[in-house]
Amino acid sequence: MQRIVVLSGGIGGARFLRGLRRAAPDADVTVIGNTGDDIHLFGLKVCPDLDTVMYTLGGGIHEEQGWGRADETFTVKEELAAYGVGPEWFGLGDRDFATHVVRTQMIAAGYPLSAVTEALCRRWEPGVTLLPMTDDRVETHVLIDDGDSGRKAVHFQEYWVRLRAAVPAHAVVPVGAEQSRPAPGVLEAIAAADVILFPPSNPVVSVGTILAVPGMREAIADAGVPVVGLSPIVGDAPVRGMADKVLAAIGVPATAAGVAQHYGSGLLDGWLVDSVDAGAVEAVEADGIRCRAVPLLMTDAAAAEAMAREALALAKEVGAA
Repeated sequence: MQRIVVLSGGIGGARFLRGLRRAAPDADVTVIGNTGDDIHLFGLKVCPDLDTVMYTLGGGIHEEQGWGRADETFTVKEELAAYGVGPEWFGLGDRDFATHVVRTQMIAAGYPLSAVTEALCRRWEPGVTLLPMTDDRVETHVLIDDGDSGRKAVHFQEYWVRLRAAVPAHAVVPVGAEQSRPAPGVLEAIAAADVILFPPSNPVVSVGTILAVPGMREAIADAGVPVVGLSPIVGDAPVRGMADKVLAAIGVPATAAGVAQHYGSGLLDGWLVDSVDAGAVEAVEADGIRCRAVPLLMTDAAAAEAMAREALALAKEVGAA
């Protein structure tokens, strides 16, 4: 049985994973999920990326928006707003609230996030082993301008959801990452993997935050197996979201080649770019990373499956070299 490890953020990673399950139905897939997007709201611990993977693979996701629950209602949110309790810009639905209540209660009872995630997944049966990158608290903050008073750091969710990344980001900091440790099972899964994949998730605040956990990057580099990534940038623009904003904050060009070079040949063995970025193949390969141009728009499940097949084929190619 092929053992595949995937470093995943939210929507892009989750939809790619759905395609991967179709492309390799018999594979043993372990997902290392980003927890840098985690935020505490209304006294509850919210894990957006973990939940998006869990809901998407478990059949409970709101398909059109790619996050949150299907058939959602917002009575609790409306009642909180009536009491003047915010923030109103982060829309937790009633069904979604239940997940966060259970998670928060379990953590308060002493269970680590990895054990809580395992328990939540028993309901959803995502068909993969979903592991948080760490059990420790890590929250990504973004440094932005603060009028005449200089600059301030805001939680990534405030930057992304409330501000819509409309203001320049001067730095992206995964607060707590330096003191964190990989969650139980993470390093073991990497060491036992046959293939490691970077889906088209945000390279700074999703995959980048996972790699910021001490020991993670080294474990992947030392695994001795093919590491293949898929570009989240198509035609010099992010497929979804505003990855170009946070790439600019760390000085990385928002191009398919720029992201590959950001990860580097010390980490990546193979890189897939979209067909429209075929001109980037030569530059990526000049950096020692095998590169192929294929369609990379996940327009539906079949397209995601085709992308996963291409990633696995490139992994096989570089593994045989």
